[in-house]
Amino acid sequence: MRDEHYKWFVVGLLWFVCFFNYADRQAIFSVFPLLKAEMGLSDVQLGIVGASFMWVYAGAAPFAGLVGDRFRRKTLIIGGLIFWSLITVATAVSTKYWHLVLFRALEGFGEAFYFPASMSMVSDYHGPNTRSRAMSIHQSSVYAGTIAGGTVAGFFGQYYGWRSSFYLFGSLGVVLGALLLGLLKEPRRGQSERLDTVGETHPLNLSDSSLRSTLREIFGHPMVCILMAVFVGANFVAMIFLTWMPSFLYRKFGMSLSMAGLNGTAYLQIASVLGVMTGGVLADRVARRRRGGRMWIQSIGLMAGVPFIFLTGWTLSVPVLILAMSGFGFFKGMYDANLWAALHDVVRPERRATAVGLMNAIGWVGGGMAPVAIAAASQHYGMSVSLSATSLVYLLVGLLLSAGIWTYMRRPIREVSVRVA
Repeated sequence: MRDEHYKWFVVGLLWFVCFFNYADRQAIFSVFPLLKAEMGLSDVQLGIVGASFMWVYAGAAPFAGLVGDRFRRKTLIIGGLIFWSLITVATAVSTKYWHLVLFRALEGFGEAFYFPASMSMVSDYHGPNTRSRAMSIHQSSVYAGTIAGGTVAGFFGQYYGWRSSFYLFGSLGVVLGALLLGLLKEPRRGQSERLDTVGETHPLNLSDSSLRSTLREIFGHPMVCILMAVFVGANFVAMIFLTWMPSFLYRKFGMSLSMAGLNGTAYLQIASVLGVMTGGVLADRVARRRRGGRMWIQSIGLMAGVPFIFLTGWTLSVPVLILAMSGFGFFKGMYDANLWAALHDVVRPERRATAVGLMNAIGWVGGGMAPVAIAAASQHYGMSVSLSATSLVYLLVGLLLSAGIWTYMRRPIREVSVRVA
């Protein structure tokens, strides 16, 4: 297969890995009502089940990033896939509350190794001209996996018991891992950076790979800190919707378990697919002419999503709810399309897995707080008000990102390209 074709084939292979990454983690949220009834759990306990994944995921991510810059990414991707798939199967045998917490935590550990390694690999196959498009195509698997996890788990849970979907997803993940052993190839690090958009060469420099120097270099660019802070807020909001939307629809709108699982994910995630593809194409075009172009697309996505988030919790009308979830999903996709590509614009190739690991860790601190925070807030203010209030978080991080771009990303693209090298 020609290199030009294989680099897109890699995106396709990783698309399926990421699909199971998100299907496995999303499935449990659609069966919260069944777990609550079977084990007698409170909303806060359910929130801890969801958060246990995120806490361990966040804690393991920096280590996963450091490993991703030092070991074969193919090994990490396939090994992580098989590990978390086996844990997904093990989740199905849970009979007690602590079993759920333990297996969710272990799944978070396994999945933490995927994104740093895979995004580093995609960046080595795709240079600045196609990077946002490649990553946006990959990102669409997040939404497809979320829809599949929520819908299949809700349907199977209603008719065959909550354990059935975990057996299904886990088994298929192991099969995929076996197939990837012969299909996925490890690229040379930094191979796509040898010639950038303005014709400047970027030779790799691995002479000082100590942890201290790596961290100093990554955080030496102010936009790295801003991008990570924005991800904390954006992920906080996203995890609230992923965790509690099926239960919210089940309780407030009286939907069945399977319909709540479908509607709680489908509209938001399908719209996100459209948004992520739009954001990827726009970002590659804008980034050629304007430094920080990918970040501007992210900022637009955040600011435009604010009113739709507010409407989601506020409305009593199902059609308006669908419109609100779709609008939020579309603009969330525009932000997500450039989540890693924007970070890679200000981090050198040999530091990218570490940077993604750190950003994942910091961002999932926000995600890890979300399930418990919204459960606690809803006890005092109700779930509807709590959901609407998260629109303020989106507004604040959108303003922060815009301010950062204006302050730190205004030099000409040619000057900056040479400097970053």
